[in-house]
Amino acid sequence: MTLPTLLVLGADPPPRLGRLTGRARVLHTDDAGLAALLPEADVLLVWDFRSRAVRDAWPGKGRRPAWVHTASAGVDHLLCPELAASDTVVTNARGVFDQPMAEYVAALVLAAAKDLPRTVGLQRDRVWRHRETRRVAGTRACVVGSGPIGRAIAATLKALGVTPALVGRVPRTGVHGPADLDRLIARADWVIAAAPLTEQTRGMFDAHRFGVMQPSAVFVNVGRGELVDESALAEALRRRWIAGAALDAFTTEPLPPDSPLWDLPGLLVSPHMSGDTVGWRDELGAQFVDLFERWAAGRPLVNVVDKKRGYVPGH
Repeated sequence: MTLPTLLVLGADPPPRLGRLTGRARVLHTDDAGLAALLPEADVLLVWDFRSRAVRDAWPGKGRRPAWVHTASAGVDHLLCPELAASDTVVTNARGVFDQPMAEYVAALVLAAAKDLPRTVGLQRDRVWRHRETRRVAGTRACVVGSGPIGRAIAATLKALGVTPALVGRVPRTGVHGPADLDRLIARADWVIAAAPLTEQTRGMFDAHRFGVMQPSAVFVNVGRGELVDESALAEALRRRWIAGAALDAFTTEPLPPDSPLWDLPGLLVSPHMSGDTVGWRDELGAQFVDLFERWAAGRPLVNVVDKKRGYVPGH
């Protein structure tokens, strides 16, 4: 029996795929070697979710994998027109990051409300300065992105006494549509970006949106960096159109040391880590092995991405 070939677009450390021993021929590659090995693969595992090599290699010559899985929630880094138009099935890591990211957002909201960054700075400077802080309970949040991550964020904030409003691609029960976005962010204390990156959401947080927000509002992005016009955000913070912001995703990653974002007043920078908790790589590996076993048995895959929309539908 010929074993299926699994090609892993790698990162360090590699995934733990011990359960596939003797059940698949496993090849590893980096960005530079992807194009040459892609025609050999029946399945491609994009383990390095920061890599954009698939977009470059996919339009080349030769056979292409029947299934591509990315160890990330977002798929914008691999979807190109040729892949989107193909018969290849694309799946993502839906379900792994929902609660960790919700907890991270809650931590950012609490840190901003309770002025914790300034407390840390004052302690470092050995300064005793009493202040009053904001109460979280009774505030409002607008969560942009109604998928599992957005819903987990809304539920976690609600447990803190925050009233959340979810905004999705289309309005439905419990979810507002894009037409309501300006109205909702205009009254929100916390504006949370957790939407997938599509042509419709790229740059959606621009000068207009930051101008609509309350001067007391705090903006948080745990989605994709390209959701935000970073120049417009910088201007909003400098002019104090909004009270603060926290970014966990950026247009350019890693954020260059000379980026002006590092020094913006009221901005908390974190290195794309909101979903990365202890053991997250093992969880991603186990999820892929479960999916591989379904695929090998001829059973329908779950977490199947609508390649035209750019995310898993059904939410």
